[in-house]
Amino acid sequence: MTDIKGTAVITGASSGIGAVYADRLAARGYDLVLVARSADKLEQVADRIRARTGRQVDILAADLGNAVDLASVEDFLKTTPDVTLLVNNAGLGGALPLVESDIEQMTAMIALNVTALTRLTYAAVPEFIARGTGTIVNIASIVAINPETLNGVYGGSKAFVLAFSQNLKHELEGTGVHVQVVLPGATATDFWAIAGKPVELLPSAIVMSGEDLVDASLVGLDRGEFVTIPSLQDGRLYDAYETARQAMAGKLSGSVPATRYRAAS
Repeated sequence: MTDIKGTAVITGASSGIGAVYADRLAARGYDLVLVARSADKLEQVADRIRARTGRQVDILAADLGNAVDLASVEDFLKTTPDVTLLVNNAGLGGALPLVESDIEQMTAMIALNVTALTRLTYAAVPEFIARGTGTIVNIASIVAINPETLNGVYGGSKAFVLAFSQNLKHELEGTGVHVQVVLPGATATDFWAIAGKPVELLPSAIVMSGEDLVDASLVGLDRGEFVTIPSLQDGRLYDAYETARQAMAGKLSGSVPATRYRAAS
């Protein structure tokens, strides 16, 4: 039987969540293009997956915080017709309070978490629409809806990913393009060490393995979920949150202030 899954492009694929996505998607029959800064680390991941699955695995070494490198990945997405899935996983984290954070690092975080994700999505989506099929998976975080938990710039960047995905889902309705946004909680990757708070300092009860995180996210994808929160046991809680948000729609803009803001006479 001819394989029709096509090629999955995964950013941040040299380790952690991205490397697990690469492993799982290859096992599902996707060919892969792995994107990250380190060609050596990417090649190690690629060799391991090729040996185990026999899939075609290519690497694209690129620093997505660099405009030139980012443009090269955009061009690849625009000109490669067999790309059917984009996993926007690359990102930086932060766990330090605002006053302890370096503004240059925060700016770099925005460039990767927001700008790169946006530009890659813009590169892929028109091609998906033209073909009538394709999937975008955006990796956000629980801090998108709980920004008080970690660094505020990190929370803000992931809130952007959620809001951007919400609008993308709305705009792509009926095009055949599916959007999923994943909100991981604490995950056992090198994210925490880079962010300034080693994962070993976190209570083990709140830390999920990268393998479990990706497997749960793929279950959500198979079910056609838009928002997937692998750690949330009671999905009705998010449903209630979303229902409350939607209840405000149409009530947020008016020609006069709400009566509750009228000055007392």
